[in-house]
Amino acid sequence: MVHDLSARPADKRAGFARWLAGRDCTDCWKAARDADSGSTEQWLAAKRAEEQQAATEWARRFGMPPLEGPPRTLDWGERTRHQLVTAAHTALVAEGTLSEADWAALEEQARRVTLAGWWIDQRDADGADLPELLDAATDDDHGTENPHL
Repeated sequence: MVHDLSARPADKRAGFARWLAGRDCTDCWKAARDADSGSTEQWLAAKRAEEQQAATEWARRFGMPPLEGPPRTLDWGERTRHQLVTAAHTALVAEGTLSEADWAALEEQARRVTLAGWWIDQRDADGADLPELLDAATDDDHGTENPHL
């Protein structure tokens, strides 16, 4: 598929072109999805089930506590927590300069945030921002009750 990049600022074209190169065109993506799943709903349900299984296994492996909140938010919150924390590990430890000891402290801080809604609210956050987000969520110095704990 051909994309017209002329409407993008010059300094954003190369990055967008690189991003596009790593993706199937819309027609190819739809054909692959339909061949594998048969319909959008089935494809999405299969993807969510796969993500949920990975999140559940990860939570068990790393001793993450169960999340709290309305039943309809629990699985979503668990998937979001898994995605954000693993993205943070990649950004801060694997590709960054955070030591494993410092990561263990950050991971412990993440265990203290048990509301599914908090994790869902952070779903668009960058992994590198997790320390700041957790500091805000677990900061008891403001003299107010923290609703996220």
